[in-house]
Amino acid sequence: MADTYSQVLLGSGLTVLSHPLMYVKVLVQVGHEPLPPTLGRNIFGRQVYQLPGLFAYAKHIVKVDGRPGLFRGLVPRLCAGAVGTVVHSKVLQQYQEYDQAEDMANGQKECLSSIDQVVKETSREMVARSAATLITHPFHVITLRIMVQFIGRETKYCGIFNSMATIYQEEGIGGFFAGLIPRLLGDVISLWLCNMLAYLINTYALDNGISSMSEMKGYSQAVTGFFASMLTYPFVLVSNLMAVNHCGLVGGLPPYAPLYCSWMDCWKQLSREGNMSRGNSLFFRKAPTGKTYVWDEKRFT
Repeated sequence: MADTYSQVLLGSGLTVLSHPLMYVKVLVQVGHEPLPPTLGRNIFGRQVYQLPGLFAYAKHIVKVDGRPGLFRGLVPRLCAGAVGTVVHSKVLQQYQEYDQAEDMANGQKECLSSIDQVVKETSREMVARSAATLITHPFHVITLRIMVQFIGRETKYCGIFNSMATIYQEEGIGGFFAGLIPRLLGDVISLWLCNMLAYLINTYALDNGISSMSEMKGYSQAVTGFFASMLTYPFVLVSNLMAVNHCGLVGGLPPYAPLYCSWMDCWKQLSREGNMSRGNSLFFRKAPTGKTYVWDEKRFT
């Protein structure tokens, strides 16, 4: 229990520190570009028109809402993190207690091959993460909608309980789980990719004779995690867009987003437009030619 509380405190601290970054990312994901492109240089030194990066975007938010504005939607996100950590920990604890009871009944610990052990641990982690995501998704939806209100300066969603009442009255129970399926799929695919790639690298690519083997395996886990998150980013984007789509906010309606029929429809339209990585990078954001953005409530190409 003490470990769970420490994880909640640590996670809450990291959430507070990273919140402005997530806030900017969400606004970029829905297509809000309040600042015009500027002439700059890419990583190769070529002159290109670039959309505002993280710091320029954050500065604009501070100019409009002040510094506290960078933490719009923080409270429901903290609730999601705390509840998710507890649920995740409880699920894994149940698995551990089951293993201990089984070992006592059999009189010895079950021996598994390395690949079987990886599959077993990954499966249990998948169940724990999925349970946490399912229970905390309503908080995630509220967080996103509070953030997106910045675009139209709305106050429709203010506070957790008020937002819950609004969502239930307008959309029913299903509104609390808008965008859940692509989020779950992305989490599951990312987890299996990360763990299986790390297993393959640690088993077949690294020499067990290296003195810093444990450190090398830690690096491989981090690298494969980053790679898996990059591959599954479209699921994150689609999930966030579906959570705010057609919810009565300017950011979930045209011109920012079409009214999607389903998350598959959203995926197909983003793919056709070449926007599957929108918001993935908040630096060196090249302004695509032929794209249309919203700037100071005007349309320009």
